[in-house]
Amino acid sequence: MKITSVKPLQSDKNVFVKITTDEGIFGIGDGTLHTRAKGVVAVLTDLEPVLVGKDPMQTERLWQEIYRGTFWRGGPILMAALSAVDIALWDIKGKALNTPVYNLLGGPSREKIRMYTHCNGKTPEELCRNAEALLKEGYTCLRICPYDNLKDGFFEPGIQVRKVAAYMKALRDCVGEDVEIILECHTRLTPSWAIKLCESVAPYHPLFVEDALRADSPESYRVLRAHTNLALGTGEKFGAPWDYKTVFEEDLIDYCRTDICNGGGITSFMKIAHYAESHYIEMVPHGLPSPIGQMAALHCDLAVTNFALQERGLHRPDIPFIQADMTFKDGFIYLGSEPGIGIHLDEKALDPIRHYEHPHWVREDGSVQDW
Repeated sequence: MKITSVKPLQSDKNVFVKITTDEGIFGIGDGTLHTRAKGVVAVLTDLEPVLVGKDPMQTERLWQEIYRGTFWRGGPILMAALSAVDIALWDIKGKALNTPVYNLLGGPSREKIRMYTHCNGKTPEELCRNAEALLKEGYTCLRICPYDNLKDGFFEPGIQVRKVAAYMKALRDCVGEDVEIILECHTRLTPSWAIKLCESVAPYHPLFVEDALRADSPESYRVLRAHTNLALGTGEKFGAPWDYKTVFEEDLIDYCRTDICNGGGITSFMKIAHYAESHYIEMVPHGLPSPIGQMAALHCDLAVTNFALQERGLHRPDIPFIQADMTFKDGFIYLGSEPGIGIHLDEKALDPIRHYEHPHWVREDGSVQDW
């Protein structure tokens, strides 16, 4: 079997790829970044002559050839394109062998996949009302990010850190002790502010504090780790397995937030998960609302032993171009047994392409603030 074509596809702000073979088997992959989509599409287009004529069953070799076979490597755009290709190749492999991808990854390590979801609210009271509705859907873990509510349109760390404690207290009082809470920080804080944040929310025992620090310098987690006993999580902005060396080898985090759509696909995800396992770090994969990547992640989630939770995305009812072999019930996802990753894509129903730019935040003095 040989690859005959590599076709980028776009829907809204998502970037997919369809890889076709001379035996009529095709695979669908996901390289969504939600920004810089044209860059990912351009790389996928450039990769077609590299891949045409190759054996799609050689997932490891092709991963290495794409990643290491060029002078320039890494970075989110190149990694997103590689992720898309890799997921599509695993989809082909599963279909060719007539088995779900999770069977090719060692088989199921669990019966179902525990999900968590975002809980928002412009006030602590609204946050609690929304939490109560989500708990009725079966969720036992909620993720909050009170920082998204800016005062006067500016992000000032002191104001935000002090506000978070009020939101955490209100939510903990509302949901009780048996519901887990993940506190998302979106890589917006310096180590000193992150330390103050952890001190202020410690009485409400979050499951972990997510992405407290910028991803540019993973070594900065040494400072935070030395000043808090709270569990820490990061990784959604990391790329290939080598990006995790500092936080893994120095045991600086407790939860790994790999994003399968920019971390190198299934091949890379499994290496990162096994690397994390050797340090007793649990996987809580990032879940962008890009359905194909989410489905690929679920196959990995089912297989790896050190999986904890999956961020929601796929089970939303408003994705008209996707049929997925999964069922959401009472806070868990159950995967079916269709070959490949279990995705049926209707190319004619794809949403119109939309340019998307993340918000560009500033502080009150006009300087740039990380979003």
